[in-house]
Amino acid sequence: MNYLTRRLVTFPLVMLGVSVLVFISIRLVPGDAITAMLGTEAGLLTPAQRAALETYFGMDQSWFGQYWHWLGGALHGDLGISVTYGKPVLDVILRVFPLTLELALLSMIVALAIGLPAGIYAATHAEKPSDLIVRVVAMIGQSTPSFVVALLAIYALSVWFGVLPAMGTFTPLFEDPLKNLAQMILPALTLGFAFAAAVTRISRSAMLDILSDDYVRTARAKGVPQRKVIWHHALPNALIPVVTVSGVEFGYLLGGAVIVEQVFALPGLGRTVLDAILQRDYALVQGSVLFIALNFMIVNLLVDLAYAALDPRIRLGAQ
Repeated sequence: MNYLTRRLVTFPLVMLGVSVLVFISIRLVPGDAITAMLGTEAGLLTPAQRAALETYFGMDQSWFGQYWHWLGGALHGDLGISVTYGKPVLDVILRVFPLTLELALLSMIVALAIGLPAGIYAATHAEKPSDLIVRVVAMIGQSTPSFVVALLAIYALSVWFGVLPAMGTFTPLFEDPLKNLAQMILPALTLGFAFAAAVTRISRSAMLDILSDDYVRTARAKGVPQRKVIWHHALPNALIPVVTVSGVEFGYLLGGAVIVEQVFALPGLGRTVLDAILQRDYALVQGSVLFIALNFMIVNLLVDLAYAALDPRIRLGAQ
């Protein structure tokens, strides 16, 4: 059985474990969905009305019965009904996920466009003042909380210079692409800044190791131009750790950047899950976490397959 097959076989087991964990965790939170949904009006319900609502949402069954019923539906694509939205959970997820996917992709582009060149530049100017400046900025980027970066970005680009809108009613991508991009630049810069710092440090470290390898020194001794040594000999091998951290970070971004979506009032998956937890919306939390876990595993699988493309010496089928 090759590597890809083994990974695909483990997918259902991981998803089953995640489903059990999130099912138990959300029910350990004090309160219930009906009280969270109705607020103070929940106290006005008669016992018959509350019983009817519990039956409708499947809350009248034991935990095992609720889980078994939900798992059976999930296997057929039915993740239940959201008590917050009154719609199928899958419909809610598919409605908010495109925004989170767009934010993750834009943040990835920002991070790689900044971090990779900065890391290569720092490695090729090691121990020089410019290298020190890059490392200090990268350290600041990794240690600064995302909400602080978000507030600074809003103040600098929206309040001070007035070049970008800070917040407002979100415009979908296909409704008005230019307005959508203007609204997404600040959140993407906020998320991409911290990610760019990580890419910078990792790409710098990887390039330094590879630039000291024998085959790089041999290429230089043969008179190969410095630019070709970096881009054709060193960079392909230095990309492997960058791909690793990029894949992991992209998986987290697909899970929903809760703080950034909250600061910029973006109706994405992260904000939806947070609201669902506060509302005790069991079905929506369970379905969203399961969806996030599936995305994370798919991204990790694609990252592993990318190793083989970047380094032919890696044989996934033999692992």
